[in-house]
Amino acid sequence: MEEHYKLYRVRELADNDEGFIKALAVTFTEEVPEDLKVLKKAVQDNNYNETYQMAHKLKPTVDLFELGVLDDVIELQDWGKFEKKDLDITHTFNKVITAIESAVAEIKSDFDIS
Repeated sequence: MEEHYKLYRVRELADNDEGFIKALAVTFTEEVPEDLKVLKKAVQDNNYNETYQMAHKLKPTVDLFELGVLDDVIELQDWGKFEKKDLDITHTFNKVITAIESAVAEIKSDFDIS
């Protein structure tokens, strides 16, 4: 439990209300994978604006669940925002994808979400 994410800030936000914590976990597992699909396509297509928007949208959630890749998400966001065409973002992008997918799988398992 909590290998790829941390619940410290979630618990603080939820004032240790286990029902609310589970609701946040469910929301995370429903919304984040959809946002990740859009981000993957945006990066693949070099769609800088969409990359910026999706990274910006994911940033608070990545921070709240402490996935350990906040700086990488910010780097993705800046890559899109400033259209850094000369920067190979592949390594950072793959790190973010792996962290998010691992967290989603672990949260689903930990909270018994199908």
